[in-house]
Amino acid sequence: MPTSVYFRRGGRALVAAAIGFTSALTPLASARAQSLEQSLARAYSANPTLNSQRASVRAIDEQVPQALSGYRPVISATADIGALKQSTKLKQSGGAQADLSGFNPVQQGQIAQLLQGVGGSTGSGTVHPRGVGVSAQQTLFDGFRTYNSVRSAESNILGAREQLRNTEQNVLFDAAQAYMDVLRDYAILDVRKNNVEVLKEELRAARERFQVGEVTRTDTAQAEAAVEGANTEVSEAEATLNTSRATYRQVVGMDIGRPRAARSIDRLLPKNLGAAINLSQAQHPAILAAFHGVDAATLQIRVFEADLYPQVGLEAAFQRRWDDSVQQEGRTTSSSIVGRLTIPIYQGGSEYSRVRQAKETAGQRRLEADISRDQVRQAVVSAWGNVQAATAQIASAQAQIEANQVALNGVREEAKVGQRTTLDVLNAQQAVLDSRQTLIVAQRDRVVASFALLSAVGWLTAEKLGLGVARYDANVHYEQVRDKWIGLRTPDGR
Repeated sequence: MPTSVYFRRGGRALVAAAIGFTSALTPLASARAQSLEQSLARAYSANPTLNSQRASVRAIDEQVPQALSGYRPVISATADIGALKQSTKLKQSGGAQADLSGFNPVQQGQIAQLLQGVGGSTGSGTVHPRGVGVSAQQTLFDGFRTYNSVRSAESNILGAREQLRNTEQNVLFDAAQAYMDVLRDYAILDVRKNNVEVLKEELRAARERFQVGEVTRTDTAQAEAAVEGANTEVSEAEATLNTSRATYRQVVGMDIGRPRAARSIDRLLPKNLGAAINLSQAQHPAILAAFHGVDAATLQIRVFEADLYPQVGLEAAFQRRWDDSVQQEGRTTSSSIVGRLTIPIYQGGSEYSRVRQAKETAGQRRLEADISRDQVRQAVVSAWGNVQAATAQIASAQAQIEANQVALNGVREEAKVGQRTTLDVLNAQQAVLDSRQTLIVAQRDRVVASFALLSAVGWLTAEKLGLGVARYDANVHYEQVRDKWIGLRTPDGR
């Protein structure tokens, strides 16, 4: 039953080829058919590269609470217990020794002091001094280190979100390209299978004419060779299709059946090249990420400069100790609160080196931002040119198909009356096949170039495409962790 391969443009369908398709293509053909929009939505939610980048952004979110810890107190508790063994030996003037074993070490020491002038004694024992304490330190001024660290961390987060948006664009583009490759390879396989059937018919006709003496054995041999060559091309097309299907599964995360017709996204594209360039320079995520990198690097200079400023802090401590005494077990309690000012004078010079290093890094980030702008501009110009070229190729290929089909019909009629050879018919048939394949490839290239242009401008997002999938909001996780003072579990419960 004849079928057609369609590449839709706007609301109209462009027929790439009208062919016969009578059998299953590959064992994977039983997979469920999908539309381009469904494939993009699946890639948006399940692509491992994209999910990995989202996890990276969530990890970078933690830089802000880490920086904010500089505003918060540091509290610690201590406890100690030990053993102290003492031994005292004092000689008496007459050579006799006093027995002090019934006294504790402190008492032995005191008695020994009383007996120093008149005699001597010996004794030993063990005491267990112990204590507990709590201390707290609060920074009051750190040279604006914490303030600039927080701002630098926020710039890093904004840059990471733009990198995530750029990864999202790349994944969606890869998914669109993989989908169109499968659609193209299905269409080419259909065309080549149809070509086999047509050439078999030519071979049958050549054999019949050979039987009645109208053509020679050479004509039938040429027809047989053409059929075998066409079968080889079918095998190559099947291998290419399977490769494209495997790539699709890698990007999208599931197998695909025969793709549906792909709608054009021309309505989303800029109207002219100048507008496309201006939009890309103002909103492409790669450029915005580079600018946030410049901000973070500039703030890092101020973070390192804080090492040169005075530091003001407040320290508080409480301690309680227990020690043995002559009469009874003793207890000592102490507490303190101290304000401390530290003025750095010279610290070896490393802090100056870090500041100089940070300045060079900031300069590097500015140059990288310029590189990103140039790369994005080149991508826009290239994608715009590819769209225009593919559009012209489609029109040319359609004209070629019509002309080659007319030529094929004429050659066949001339061959019936002996004015053309079988080789002429085969060559004309090959020309029709080539022009149909050219149209299929050009239509695929037109759609892919449109997605490339949309990506170069910075508009290849789930929102812009209107995909029916839940949007990932990077700000949700940030708000969940920004002001957390304590806790080991992540917001998702890990």
